[in-house]
Amino acid sequence: MNDINQLFTQHFGTSSNGDSSAFTVRAPGRVNLIGEHVDYNDGFVLPMALPLETRFRIRPRQDRTVDLYSTNFKERRQFSLDHIEKQETWIDYVQGVARELAGGSVALHGFEGVITSDVPVASGLSSSAAIEVASALAFTHLEKQPMSPVDVALLCQKAENTFVGVNSGIMDQMAVAACHANHALLIDCRSLELEQVPFQLTNHAIVVTDSGAPRELAASAYNERRAQCEEGLALLQKHLPQVASLRDVTLIDLARYGDSLPPLVLNRVKHVVEEIARTLRAVENLKQGNLTVFGQCMNESHESLAKLYEVTSPELDWLASWASKQPGVLGSRMTGAGFGGCTVTLIEKQHVEDFTQRLPQEYHTAMNRTARCWVTEPTEGAQVLD
Repeated sequence: MNDINQLFTQHFGTSSNGDSSAFTVRAPGRVNLIGEHVDYNDGFVLPMALPLETRFRIRPRQDRTVDLYSTNFKERRQFSLDHIEKQETWIDYVQGVARELAGGSVALHGFEGVITSDVPVASGLSSSAAIEVASALAFTHLEKQPMSPVDVALLCQKAENTFVGVNSGIMDQMAVAACHANHALLIDCRSLELEQVPFQLTNHAIVVTDSGAPRELAASAYNERRAQCEEGLALLQKHLPQVASLRDVTLIDLARYGDSLPPLVLNRVKHVVEEIARTLRAVENLKQGNLTVFGQCMNESHESLAKLYEVTSPELDWLASWASKQPGVLGSRMTGAGFGGCTVTLIEKQHVEDFTQRLPQEYHTAMNRTARCWVTEPTEGAQVLD
């Protein structure tokens, strides 16, 4: 907190300490434990919030200007709430949220502030959703018009889809806004029903590993996989007219009508159907305290993403395979869109230090890339701190 206050003074001339109108907002990154590439098929996902977070230190202004300094991008940017136009930079995430709020019932005022973040950018840990949700909380707190976490998530998703121009699902914003400490969040992507699933890591930890591999293919492959799922659904609906999405398709349906799908499309559909069932099985075992089976579900998820959905990479496959052979590891899988980004590993705490010390060295030797590891536990979602 002192650091962000010092930065505020440095960039805005006067301290925010002792100013009763100033406040801080935090919004975490997120990692998806299981349920990959099923959100756009009305499936179930199980993210948790990470102890990596974005913070805004905010002080209201008397005009309609938003003036922010980002420590990550080392630049200061402004925009007027009366003239919101894309700048093709990080400030667009804030602008998009402002535009959505202004289009509703919230009357907005300007503010100035500093943004700090240790959520890595372009690693699949929702750095953009953290900025969006923090922005929404900053605006609504300033106007004394709080919104529910679900409404915040929906508004931020719409901002990313319509203003930023990224066709994201709801998981990222919902996880950032609605997760609780010591819980994973089961999201029904059809109904948006949420269930807080206890995930108290007394003797275990979640290790998130950034592969350091670029994700250039992720966007085009994501669109391609969505199109293949839509093709598979349309073909299955000829036999199953009652089916509204792949969420409604069963393995029995696939056994009966799978031959009507092109082999590649069948693989994509099979991953989705099995991953949805696998996520629910993982949740049931988590509720029963059976982390061994939960970890097995993580391993099966990675295998399916590699062989059926084909969205892993040599780096992600190496990391998941190496992790699965280490002492104390219950499960490991890629997380996020794929083709780069991160893996998520469930491991016994007594083996974490050895795991995180050896992994970067052995990974660099094998793949000539630099990996970063974070030892994490489920953290609280976005909050206004003061």
